[in-house]
Amino acid sequence: MPNGTVLVVDDDVAVRMPLAAQLAQAQVETYEAGNGAEALEILATRPVDVVITDLRMPGTDGMQLLQQVVARWPDVPVIMITAHGTVPLAVEAMRLGAADFVLKPFDRDELLYTVRKELKKAERAVTATPTAEGGPWGESPAMTEVRHMLSRVAPQTATVLLRGENGTGKEVAARWVHELSPRKAGPFVAIHCAALPDTLLESELFGYEKGAFTGANGRKAGRVELADKGTLFLDEIGDVPMLTQVKLLRLIQEREFERLGGGPPVKIDVRIIAATHRPLEDMVRENKFREDLYFRLNVVPIVMPPLRDRGGDVAALAQRFATAMGKANSRPGFRLGASALATLTAQRWPGNVRELQNFVERLAVLAPNDEVSGEDVERELARGSLSTAAPEVATSDLGTRRALAEKDALIEALKRSNNNRTLAARILGISRRTLYNKLADHDLMTEKTDKPEPPPEA
Repeated sequence: MPNGTVLVVDDDVAVRMPLAAQLAQAQVETYEAGNGAEALEILATRPVDVVITDLRMPGTDGMQLLQQVVARWPDVPVIMITAHGTVPLAVEAMRLGAADFVLKPFDRDELLYTVRKELKKAERAVTATPTAEGGPWGESPAMTEVRHMLSRVAPQTATVLLRGENGTGKEVAARWVHELSPRKAGPFVAIHCAALPDTLLESELFGYEKGAFTGANGRKAGRVELADKGTLFLDEIGDVPMLTQVKLLRLIQEREFERLGGGPPVKIDVRIIAATHRPLEDMVRENKFREDLYFRLNVVPIVMPPLRDRGGDVAALAQRFATAMGKANSRPGFRLGASALATLTAQRWPGNVRELQNFVERLAVLAPNDEVSGEDVERELARGSLSTAAPEVATSDLGTRRALAEKDALIEALKRSNNNRTLAARILGISRRTLYNKLADHDLMTEKTDKPEPPPEA
C-alpha cells in the first residue's frame, strides 16, 4: 500500500472506527469525521489524499460533501460507501464525480484494493501534473510562447478560449491560469460538455429546484454555482447544444443564471475558461454555434500546439512521465534508455501528450527491465497498433477491417492484462468506460476479471 492519508467520514462510530483501523493496519494514515461539516474542516486544514464517506448522514450528507470536495479539492478522489438499498444513489454520485463506491458490509480485500488504486492515482497526479511554478511543461519555442500568454492573462478577469487538438493539455493550462490568478483560493470546477447528454448537461451546469422534473426531490447546485468566486472550465464547448448556449451567453454577459424549475436569478462571480478542438468559426457559419457566444468566448484565444510541433519536448516529457510512472507502479529504477528516447521522438503521437503519457505508463507496467530499450518501445508500439493487429481480409471494406482490427486489439489487451480490464484500458490508452463500451460492441463482455473492479466511469 502506498503511503498516503485517508479521511473516513461516517456518523456511525461502529462503522467508522473499524474502517479506520483496517486502513491503519495497512500503514495508511487516517483521519475520522462524524459528518460532512467536520470533514470539510479537516480538509481545509490538513493534507488528505483520499476521502471515504457514507452517503446517509445528518446535516451535510455524503452527496453534499462530494459536491464540495469536487469543487474545492478536485484532485482528491472520493469513495462512497453505501448499503445495498442505495446502490442507484451511489451510481448517481459517481456520475457527479465520485471515484468509486464500496458496499456495506465491506469486503476487506476489495476495500483495500479500491483505496490502493485511488492512492496510486493521487500519487501519480502529484508527480505528473505541472505546478504553478512550472506550468504546462515543455521548453520548445511553441510551449514557451504559450506559457508567456497564459501568465499574461492569468491575473486578469478576461474569458480565455483554449484551442487545439485532443490531448494537448488544455485542462492543464486552464488549471495553471487558475493557480496564477487572484481566484486561486476559490474553486476550480471543470465540466466536460461532450461527456453528458443534452438532457443532463443543462442541469449539471445550472442546477435545479425541487420539483423541476421527476426525481428532483430537492434543490441541487450546478457546476456554475459551485464555481462561485473561482474558475469554471468548460471543456469541449463546441459540443454544447443551442438551447444551453443561450443560457451560457446570459451567464457571461450578465453574470447570473436560473436553476431549472424556476426561481429568482442567481448572481455569480466566476471566471470562464473554455476549450475546444472544433473549428468554431465553421460551426458559426453552419449555424451550429451562436456567433454572439463565440465572440464572448474568444476574448483571449490561445492555441495549444500539438506534440509534433514541439521540437525536443517529446524526450523531456517522456523522461518526466517515466519518473512519475515508475514511482506510481513501484518501479523506482524505471527509466528510458537513449535508444528508447530516440524511438519515441521519431513517432508522431496523434494523441499528443495524453497518448505519450499513456504509452509511457504502459511501458512502466509491461517492460521487462528497468531501463527501457528501443526494442521494448517498438514492441509495444506494434502491439498497440490497430493496423498491425488487423487480419488480411482482401475483400472487406474499410469499416469491416477497422472493426476486426479493433476486436483483435481488445482481445490482445485482455490477454496481456490477464483479463484485468483496468490494466487493459491502460494498455490501449483509453478510459475504462470506453473499454466497456467497445467490449459490449464486440460481444466480449463474457470475459471475467481476476480482481474485483468497480464499474466504469460514468
